[in-house]
Amino acid sequence: MAAGQPRVAIVGAGMSGLCMAAKLRQAGFDDLVVHESAGEVGGTWRDNTYPGLSCDVPARFYSYSFAPHAGWSRNFAPGAEIQRYFVGASADLGLRRHIRFDSEIARADWDGRRYRLRTTDGHTDHADVLIAATGILREPRLPDIEGLSSFAGAAFHSARWDHSVPLRGKRIAVIGTGSTGVQITSALAGVAKPLTLFQRTAQWILPLPQLPYSPVSRAALRVVPGLNRLSYRSYQHIMELVFGHAAVEPGWQRSAVAEVCRSYLRLAIRDPRLRAKLTPPDDPMCKRLIMSASFYPALRRRDVHLVTDSITRVEPAGIRTSDGRLHEVDVIVLATGFDAHAFLRPMELVGEHGQTLSDAWRDGPRGYRTVAVPGFPNFFTLIGPHSPIGNHSLIAIAETQADYVLGWLERIRSGSVSTVVPTAEATEEFNTALRSAMPSTVWTTGCDSWYLGADGVPELWPWTPAVHRRMLASPVLPHFQVT
Repeated sequence: MAAGQPRVAIVGAGMSGLCMAAKLRQAGFDDLVVHESAGEVGGTWRDNTYPGLSCDVPARFYSYSFAPHAGWSRNFAPGAEIQRYFVGASADLGLRRHIRFDSEIARADWDGRRYRLRTTDGHTDHADVLIAATGILREPRLPDIEGLSSFAGAAFHSARWDHSVPLRGKRIAVIGTGSTGVQITSALAGVAKPLTLFQRTAQWILPLPQLPYSPVSRAALRVVPGLNRLSYRSYQHIMELVFGHAAVEPGWQRSAVAEVCRSYLRLAIRDPRLRAKLTPPDDPMCKRLIMSASFYPALRRRDVHLVTDSITRVEPAGIRTSDGRLHEVDVIVLATGFDAHAFLRPMELVGEHGQTLSDAWRDGPRGYRTVAVPGFPNFFTLIGPHSPIGNHSLIAIAETQADYVLGWLERIRSGSVSTVVPTAEATEEFNTALRSAMPSTVWTTGCDSWYLGADGVPELWPWTPAVHRRMLASPVLPHFQVT
């Protein structure tokens, strides 16, 4: 490739795709296209509109460092507010002219010089560099429950919320007690009559309350931009000091978080029978920690019922559990999460020698330092396999990865590099180190979570976010085949 502007294609206009596009724009890359399968930006914040939706990372930190927002209404921002932030950022940063909406990439083939792209509606494009920013929580996971299609009422996944269905005064069933199920239960307690929550496994709750920001504080952040930057860095420091260490290594941080969770359960749930049902069998943070100060109060209501008997089937009138009881309901909400291992799928990526990403990842997703995959030249991933996603701001992680990718693109633009791909040896070395470090993490203490791969090993980053930043500070050239 001669020196000049490489054509860069980004797949996905969610949080990480917009981040990458903004970094490229700021660096003067103009031959840029973002293929977005939907009609608007935002990714998971566009798709999820369920009642009670909010972020579990402080809003001041869940922002682009280069696009601070002084107008957050609460310390943990509501989902609709976050979606408005991304829509506004895409306009303010001049990104929308680069986005092709309703353009879903079905296949991308490396022809030895560049990628040839084909969309699901038959259109074609090409790219010298391909960047996957498809996220991890986008493909809804539907439960395999007998008779679900026979239900006479409304039934839908939390990520496909049907706002045409009236809820007030209805008998509502929520299946799932992850973060989504907790937020929906908290929001619909008192709206449903009654609300029945079906729990397979109890989750640990960290009691972080939703607190409004005052008009004075918001005005101060608008007038003095430095305060917003200080707030961002302060939250980043706290998150990394506490949660960044607690999940990956034994120490006071892990002990403190665990003790807060256990104490909160004891103090908030006085009924010993209900407390026993809500006591998880695993350690706090083995699964993604849930932040909520309203869930336990919701479960104490007389019109909210917790069911721990397993679901045997769904019938037209409701849900039948293993004790033989039929729970008659009008609405079923499936808060059953996402396929966290989908990554690019169902898009097909074809690299060198006709190798497909499906074949390369037949035994599970594996990449080089969260940003690249051997056998696929000029291809990069944002929030790819083994990214640090446990109770941390994914925006900060995406910025680290985008800066790393930008470094390679600068080399390509200068003409010193035409193609770049990590070696299989360097990738294997990284994955071996990753697996060796995993036993010290809390994720291997004995729980079944969406963090686990097919082999039972967590597909996560086993070190702190600071290690991730240092590892991606600059490329290790011997780890790559460079033309």
